[in-house]
Amino acid sequence: MKWTKEALQYMNNVPFFVREKARKKVEEWARQKGVGEITMNEVMEARSKMTARDPNAPPPAKPRIAVVRCNIVSEVCPGVGCLNSFNKREQHFARYGPDAELIGFFTCGGCCGRRVSRLVEKLLPYDLTHVHLSSCMLLEGDYPRCPFKEQIKKTIQAKGVEVIEGTHH
Repeated sequence: MKWTKEALQYMNNVPFFVREKARKKVEEWARQKGVGEITMNEVMEARSKMTARDPNAPPPAKPRIAVVRCNIVSEVCPGVGCLNSFNKREQHFARYGPDAELIGFFTCGGCCGRRVSRLVEKLLPYDLTHVHLSSCMLLEGDYPRCPFKEQIKKTIQAKGVEVIEGTHH
């Protein structure tokens, strides 16, 4: 199938170990759509179809939550503050009832949040509804504020998941 130069260049940003699979999925999607040449528009449409929650699907029965924390801070913080706040439904978790479940607790993977997209995608089949950016990513003082917070937030939102800033502060 024919690809534009721009679309091929974009695909070079896909991690090498899944690049061929992603290329085949984009081509398969384009054939189903009846597209003869793959442009950036087709790549982005196919990407959103493959990685985002179906907007027509019924909402999950209960909140399913993940917490993303700073990789650097995880060297000195075991996550007790985040987990206690969730368990007691305090601070930024006060919005949830007793039926909410914590289904993911992971680090960003280091600057620039390289693991977030993959891990959120892995949680979508488990009806992930909300991702909290841990307080350590937001505060200034003991730890530096995450310079990639907005990028990480947009990555998660593009998958149809609500982002909440904060956990226990």
